[in-house]
Amino acid sequence: MSHSAGRTHLIEGIGNEVLVGLGGLLGGLVGMLIFVNQRRRQGIHPDNFANVASTREMLQHESEGGRNSQSPRASQRNSGELTCPICLGTAVFAVETNCGHIYCGRCIITYWQHQSILGPVRCPSCRTQVSLLLLNFTSQEHAAESEERQDVIDKINQYNRRFSGAPRTIQEYFQDLPTLLRHAFHEFFSLGGLMWMFRFRIGILVLAAFLYLISPLDILPEGALGIVGFLDDIFIIFLVAIYISIIYRQVVASRGT
Repeated sequence: MSHSAGRTHLIEGIGNEVLVGLGGLLGGLVGMLIFVNQRRRQGIHPDNFANVASTREMLQHESEGGRNSQSPRASQRNSGELTCPICLGTAVFAVETNCGHIYCGRCIITYWQHQSILGPVRCPSCRTQVSLLLLNFTSQEHAAESEERQDVIDKINQYNRRFSGAPRTIQEYFQDLPTLLRHAFHEFFSLGGLMWMFRFRIGILVLAAFLYLISPLDILPEGALGIVGFLDDIFIIFLVAIYISIIYRQVVASRGT
């Protein structure tokens, strides 16, 4: 008599070991994304010390020259958790790069224009090519009506339209996943976030992946191959994650057009 005859399945037709494996797989994926995202340090790469120093000097001269005398920067600072490594102050109208580093909107724009406005800039912290800039404003900054806020948004939209479609390697797709998925997830559940068409596309992708994962018809069946049978599930999860990041990248690039 089979020992599994009296076993209770959490989902009819699906072995409990498969559900445990899927849970561990998804938990491992989330943990890996969190770990990769937290490892990114908010410092300046040694190769960029000189460029950052000259950019910092330019920003200081602008401030002393009174260009931003009407800017509400002092009253709209972040909580102090986000620090811009370029100006060494609290990030104001903060912007996050696709590699997960945060800067003041004006600081990263000035750094880009100081380096080469004709091409994408490399991140001052990790030297990754910045193909996408994501707004990371506070709720007060989102609601504020100021010239600096609008200027940052316009310049960020301009940057994304020009450089977000650059060819990318598989390694770069994986490196961008933690940041892009986090922003996509946040906007998916926010009222003023993604358009319903993109929410629908993402929802269909997630549903299709879930149905495949719980389906007994696998390319590599777990029952026959054991742990090796989860390789196709891992591939499907990463494929869906990358495709969601591509959809979100398209959404961000189309803003301001």
